Amino acid sequence: MPSEPARSVTMPKASNAAMDSSGQKESGPKRTTSLLLALHLTGFGPHPVGSDSLDLAVEYVFSASKLIKDSAHWEVEVQVDHFTAKTGANCLRGGFFKGKTLIYSDLKHVIIRILPKYLPEAEENVILVSSHIDTVFSTEGAGDCSSCVGVMLELARGISQWGHGFKNGVIFLFNTGEEEGLNGAHSFITQHPWRKTIRFIIDLEAMGIGGKSSLFQTGAVPWLVETYANVAKHPSGQIVAQDLFLSGAIKSATDFQVYKEVAGLPGLDFVYSDSGAVYHTKNDKLKLLKPGSLQHLGENMLAFLVHVARSPDLSKIAVPDDKAREENMPIYFDVLGMYMIVYTQRLASMISNSVIMQALLLWTTSLFVGGYPAVVSLGLSCLGILLMWLLSLGLSVFVAFILPIISPLTSPYIASPWLVAGLFCAPALVGAILGQHIGFLLLQKYLRKVISKRLERLSTSHRENVIKWEAERWIFKAGFIQWLVLLYIGNCYKVGSSYLALVWLVSPSFAYGLMEATLSPAKLPQPLRVTTLILGLPLPILLSSGFLCSWWE
Repeated sequence: MPSEPARSVTMPKASNAAMDSSGQKESGPKRTTSLLLALHLTGFGPHPVGSDSLDLAVEYVFSASKLIKDSAHWEVEVQVDHFTAKTGANCLRGGFFKGKTLIYSDLKHVIIRILPKYLPEAEENVILVSSHIDTVFSTEGAGDCSSCVGVMLELARGISQWGHGFKNGVIFLFNTGEEEGLNGAHSFITQHPWRKTIRFIIDLEAMGIGGKSSLFQTGAVPWLVETYANVAKHPSGQIVAQDLFLSGAIKSATDFQVYKEVAGLPGLDFVYSDSGAVYHTKNDKLKLLKPGSLQHLGENMLAFLVHVARSPDLSKIAVPDDKAREENMPIYFDVLGMYMIVYTQRLASMISNSVIMQALLLWTTSLFVGGYPAVVSLGLSCLGILLMWLLSLGLSVFVAFILPIISPLTSPYIASPWLVAGLFCAPALVGAILGQHIGFLLLQKYLRKVISKRLERLSTSHRENVIKWEAERWIFKAGFIQWLVLLYIGNCYKVGSSYLALVWLVSPSFAYGLMEATLSPAKLPQPLRVTTLILGLPLPILLSSGFLCSWWE
């Protein structure tokens, strides 16, 4: 019987010229090395757990790690471990794998530990940076997760040159078995001897290919998010993504769950989410990686790691108990990728409670002064808002159902994302305008009956204008009610995304109160001032645009 031929790690052929992040050749000293590392990994083709190609990919990462060790600064100790996990059982309490017990064995990981050579205590306070080498069976995994592995190798190379000034150590874990149920992270955090020295973790993931690598999960240690927001060159993250993910609306999971649930570690979870349609498909190819994606992740992570590894505060990190965890959860969001705002749930609750109480007091006073007609007018204006939402969502859902019937392409907007504007945004806008207009007409009809006696001395045209202006004001004020309701619900359930309801309530309300409001029912209404809109809308639009842009990119 012929013997099995010996296997060797053959690096896929790549051009000698460097390539930029768009896949184009470039000359000169600039070099996107992380992209070339990802290129080599994708060259092995699909490499799921148990495949020969995964063994080759692991050996490639191990060889690259040894090169990092050989080129490290002389005052930096770099240890490279080719770790094989023993048999284990992974049973998670929540999330995508809730109620499932997953058995694994012989998972191979590559681990790099970087320590300042002459500071022994750094070995007991370590930052873990984690991602996975394996892919699903159908894809070469350019986004999920060769791009992250390439960036991590470059980060390890940079850290190995600067680690002599660190007060803490850094571990880079390249695990396998993530796609089988987060088994790689579980095997490391339960079996490897270095696990007990870890103080917090950074998990790098992809649910698409490229775009911004955004913070989308964190723990109850605000210091980590605040530090990232302060030192990252291009901070990106939205707590809306975390709320959606934890709600179960996104059917997926990351290694971050294992580190948090099994090991009780705080940390940050980052993800690529652009072009999510290629996630776990054969189209997850390096040529689709957008320019600057690797650079964005690398620059942010390098600045953050260098800062935290030099910090004396790392050893003081402690995860709060269950009672304090909810209050200490950080609320975070970036403003167009340039700045990040971070504050705790405790402060958010204090602000929300104050705003809710003041809003209720003002509305109660306003309705008391206005009497029964004011109550009915408020109800009709709120009906208009409700019709706006119902028709807006209804027409969008109708398009989603009818599109597969009338079109040979069930999801044409995947290849051309701008089609979303015509297919869904346009019907939603039409429905919103139609619903609000119906409510506006009903409100006008009621106001003609109520205030007609007060307006008898006016001409017919002036009377109609006054009625229209009064209806406009009620519709404008009814918008405050919808955000007040959302803020109240979000505050009750401690939903971090409630900051959007807060800014949409406070900013326009303040502008209206400053420029328009009066408690005198005898004063005839005037047209809404343009100044009111200029003062009230820029801030909520800016923050909402930051959220939409982070997902669109």
